[in-house]
Formats: sequence, C-alpha cells, structure tokens
Amino acid sequence: MDIRRAADRGLANFGWLSSRHTFSFGSYFDPRHVGFSDLLVINDDRVSPGRGFDTHGHRDMEIFSYVLEGGLQHRDSMGTGSVIRPGDVQMMSAGTGVQHSEFNASREDPVHFLQIWIVPDRKGVAPRYQQRHFAPDEKRGRLRLIISPDGADGSLSVYQDARVYAGLFDGGERQVLPLAAGRYAYVHVASGSLEVKGQRLGEGDGARLRDPGEIRLSGGQAAEALLFDLRPNELPIL
Repeated sequence: MDIRRAADRGLANFGWLSSRHTFSFGSYFDPRHVGFSDLLVINDDRVSPGRGFDTHGHRDMEIFSYVLEGGLQHRDSMGTGSVIRPGDVQMMSAGTGVQHSEFNASREDPVHFLQIWIVPDRKGVAPRYQQRHFAPDEKRGRLRLIISPDGADGSLSVYQDARVYAGLFDGGERQVLPLAAGRYAYVHVASGSLEVKGQRLGEGDGARLRDPGEIRLSGGQAAEALLFDLRPNELPIL
C-alpha cells in the first residue's frame, strides 16, 4: 500500500479558489503522481462565495463532482442546470465535447467539493449528464456503490471498467470489500479519518493498492471516504 499524504499534494491558490491536487494537474506536475490506472484527477476544491469556474470545455473524459459542504451550481451546453449539494453525485461524460460552468451557489458560504476525472474506454460518445442523491443512511457503516460501468444498484454509469464506492464510518463501524484478483484500488479520505488495512489515514490522504484482494476499512472518526475499484494498468491512457 502506497500512501499519499494530504500535505504532499499539489496546491493551486487563486484567492477565490484553493485546490489540492492528488495527481498532476494544470501547472502542478510530479512524474510519480500522474494518475493511477484510469483515475486521472482528484482535485479537492474550496471556492469562495459567489465565485467559480467560468464556461469552459471538455471532451472524451468522465468527470464527476462530489460535494462535501455547501452548494455547487452547474450549467452546461446540454441544457442542464442544477445545484449539487452534499450527498449528490454528478457525472458528466464529455464525449464529443461539452461546455460547462461551475459556481458556488451561495453569496455567503464557501463550497467544498471533489472533482474527479476518469479516463473513458471509448471516444466520441454523445455527451451525457447524470445526477443522483445518495442519502447518509445508504452509506452509513458501509461502502455504497455510486458509479459503475452498468449502473448497477442505482449507481451512475461510467464509460470505463471502474467502480466507485462512498462510505461514512465512525466508531466500531467497519467494512471489508473483496476485489477480483489483479484489480487495483485507490482510497481517498474526504473528511475525518479512518484505518485502511490497519493504517490510519486523515482528511485528504489517499492510498494506492495493487492486487490487494480485499480492502478493510475500520476505526472511523467522522470519516467520509471514496474507494475506486480499477483496472490493473499503471498510467492513464489518453
């Protein structure tokens, strides 16, 4: 297990935006951290009230947002407009190309969210938008599937052999997730702290695991975590 500590991540600070980069992104480049399998980006973003990302474009990328605090206002060229709040998961398949903007929905409070990119297994698909709310009791003390290739169990669909789980853990709550032989996994602690295979990870920490067989999560202290079940390839194929 290779641990990526929060304090070692890249940092971009534009005043209105503070973003910590788990993997190389924008002006931050570290050849040791250029994605992991098909997981290309985990940006831990905090945006000031009333500020945000003006309209910009993406193509051939699976992009999802996971809000931890506040509200994130989304608008795109598919005609979608929504405010994403804690518990919501938003997935956008950029495909042939999409324009979108993201702003803090509040003029008073900051918004804290994760923006995550997964490299798709195909190019040139029609752009697609999905959003669903996963209530706390669906994630309490267990890993809830939120993203999968086939939309299993009410999860959002992704164009890749990848599955993403979200869980809330506190006290004696624990979860063991078996993985198929040879699979890779990445665990990101969004808030609080917990033990991954017996090692304590805090807010913003992550762990890369290659062919772990299973993932054991325990010892949560107000923890919210994401777990990525990934193909066994070392670098994203762009």
